[in-house]
Amino acid sequence: MIYRLTKSKFILGLQCEKALYLDVYKPQLAYYPPETLARFRKGRDFESRVKALFPNAIDISQHCGRNIQKYPELTAQILEQPGEVNLYEAGFVYNEVLVLADVVHKDSDGNISIYEIKNSLSVKEVFRRDVSIQHYVISHCAEITSFSIIYNDGNDNPLYEELLSEAQESEPLIAKQVEHFKEILQGTEPRIKSGSQCTTPYECPYRRYCEGKVTAQLELGVF
Repeated sequence: MIYRLTKSKFILGLQCEKALYLDVYKPQLAYYPPETLARFRKGRDFESRVKALFPNAIDISQHCGRNIQKYPELTAQILEQPGEVNLYEAGFVYNEVLVLADVVHKDSDGNISIYEIKNSLSVKEVFRRDVSIQHYVISHCAEITSFSIIYNDGNDNPLYEELLSEAQESEPLIAKQVEHFKEILQGTEPRIKSGSQCTTPYECPYRRYCEGKVTAQLELGVF
């Protein structure tokens, strides 16, 4: 399975096309401050608690490890088998875009539901784009019955919002953005000045590079 984009790279590209380019060709320049890493850890903790609501699941990442190329193949094989199944980190590829779904549930009738987990008190716009790019890929690999985002009620309890119709409506826009990003990756590093996109919706991991601070950090051994 060949892919040029992933879900995370697509979301990064929406924030800044230069960041997307750097993430593909110069990922060693990325810097994540301690507070960002702490947020990642909290997110993983909440995700683990929510995943426990889908028992007896097959974790594709445990079977394939770092061999990402194998994720879609194994996922397809399992979904083709009869019976109910839960999958964690199920892989799908379409049009050179790879996505890994947090939770995929197939019921005994073959209906497939997708769940994206976010440790947030609300469903932010960037989360909706996250669901949209996943739907764009997965819907070309399997028929989706529902697609929900699961977020935090403030007490580590899950809240659900169904986003299938919204994701379906956004597909033409997502398709155009995918093609645009692939064109960006065929060119040279975009010249984009630092601005609000460096911190919204997330702190960009390449902000220090764009601000000319990478060399100094590397020399100090703290980058």
